[in-house]
Amino acid sequence: MRDKLRKWREENYRNSEQIVDVGEELINEHASKLGDDIWIIYEQVMIAALDCSRDDLALTCLQELRRQFQGSHRVKRLTGMRLESLERYDDAFKIYDAILQDDATNTAARKRKIAILKAQGKSTEAIRELNEYLEQFVGDQEAWHELAELYINEHDYAKAAFCLEELMMTNPHNHLFCEQYAEVKYTQGGTENLELSRKYFAQALKLNNRNMRALFGLYMAASHIAASPKVSAKVKKDNMKYAAWAANQINRAYQFVINGVADKYTMKMNTDTLKKWAKKKLLT
Repeated sequence: MRDKLRKWREENYRNSEQIVDVGEELINEHASKLGDDIWIIYEQVMIAALDCSRDDLALTCLQELRRQFQGSHRVKRLTGMRLESLERYDDAFKIYDAILQDDATNTAARKRKIAILKAQGKSTEAIRELNEYLEQFVGDQEAWHELAELYINEHDYAKAAFCLEELMMTNPHNHLFCEQYAEVKYTQGGTENLELSRKYFAQALKLNNRNMRALFGLYMAASHIAASPKVSAKVKKDNMKYAAWAANQINRAYQFVINGVADKYTMKMNTDTLKKWAKKKLLT
């Protein structure tokens, strides 16, 4: 059981129900045999218990951690997280402010404050806090992505695109960032944005040729460009080809599913064909 928890912890699994089941039994029956591992297990189980609305178990773990680590910022943050789960947001905010007063560089406390603002539906305040945070911690990719999501929710697509551009600069091989950037550009609309959208859907497919969402996006972007009265005959013809190619790949994928043979091999598209299209047309 200890090894299971360690594996889930190291691989950052958020399988909270399983962690609670295994962790509670381990704590109740073998706590005295776990040595120093017990403290990280208490923390892991407590966070999982909060996810599962098991405040009784979360409080038990928190009390043990308080006894061992009095005054610890980490334990104070866990206390704040429990208050959040009870919707005592003001009390949690005070705890995080106190932590930041002692240590202004405590990123975990600042992120918890942003999480509270989101939970309260205060998107404008959350965006402001995230921007201030990124002025100091510009390399925090998780924060950039969170800010992009907030801007998308507020329909501020230009700023969302900027955040995703920052992410693509530091993660050029991440197909999901390319796909999301393409979706934002598609939503903005207009021929220029649609062409950029098509190119980044193609790039996402080049990075991961099993990304069906990007394949659908490529089809939609190319179809809209082909249907536009503002583009030249050549652009219209080229995009009709791109849309037809994407539609064919989508039909193939669905046919595999219908035939009951969809697996990691049959779902894979023709990589060489995709690269050829990308190199010659889609990414130029």
